[in-house]
Amino acid sequence: MPRLYGFEDMAYRRVRESEAEGIRAAASRRLLKQPYPAITEWMNAEGYRTTRGGLWKPDVLANVLDHPAIAGLEEDENGNLVETGGPAIIPREDFEAIRAMRPVHDPDKRRAPQREYLIPGLMGTCGLCTTSLGSSPSNRGSRGYRCAPSTAQHPGGCGKVRINADLLETYVAEHVLAELAKPEVSALIGQARDELLAQAALLRKEAAAARRRQKKLGVDYARSPGISLMAFRTADKELKQLIRESETKARLLEQVKHVPVGDIPDLVRWWKHAPMRAKKGVLVLMLEKVAVYPAASRGSRTVDADRVALHWRQWGAEAEEKTA
Repeated sequence: MPRLYGFEDMAYRRVRESEAEGIRAAASRRLLKQPYPAITEWMNAEGYRTTRGGLWKPDVLANVLDHPAIAGLEEDENGNLVETGGPAIIPREDFEAIRAMRPVHDPDKRRAPQREYLIPGLMGTCGLCTTSLGSSPSNRGSRGYRCAPSTAQHPGGCGKVRINADLLETYVAEHVLAELAKPEVSALIGQARDELLAQAALLRKEAAAARRRQKKLGVDYARSPGISLMAFRTADKELKQLIRESETKARLLEQVKHVPVGDIPDLVRWWKHAPMRAKKGVLVLMLEKVAVYPAASRGSRTVDADRVALHWRQWGAEAEEKTA
């Protein structure tokens, strides 16, 4: 795998200044809204060459200017830009401005909005292999959830579970609303919501602490020739994993902030008209996970306790464990 233009190493911690000059010049021209063919023509005329010594092509240059590492950034699993602690060849604001020029941001070329799914990521799991279910329309276009088969990029899935989204979401909603309607449960909603938001805040702090350690690791690696690339990558990978897991779980728990607190006279009517974010918040508040198992027969549309296992959240359980 070739290194990224502008960097000496695959960890994006050591800048090759002779190439960084080319990136800055290309970025400046792109910010003036020059097209990539014109920029590459100029770069080739000025003697700039790719990492393999070849002439620049518009798509190759576009990929370099679209790589977050040139601004000391990376994308998390949700596509959000986060600081890595690495060197920035161009400022973040310039990088984001260049990204905003991508064709995907052209109103005439945008994809149709995706249909919403009720069950948040991490909550829906395969009952056979425990892998998170993904949203996946059927061949006929109806919404669905499925356990994707294992691949090199996304290992772990068994690919044996698929379920119609409307049927699953109706089943889950009916049981959640029935539980929520119980007086002893509804009386604790506010307290439970605060508890989960407090857990989310702690997870955010853990992620922030790990990010600081990751930044220090990058500085130490850049300054200390005694740290091997393998040791750096191993430690960096572990910190990235910790940050990813903490932030992903925090985002899930933070959805409960949209849950209304107070008496709701008609829960069913409220549910029909509630925004999706509030519905997701209710599910996160009430459930740890929704495990889905294969249908008893091919094409079955039956959804019951044999097909779906609801794992209810135990409020206050973590606090009790800490004080025990």
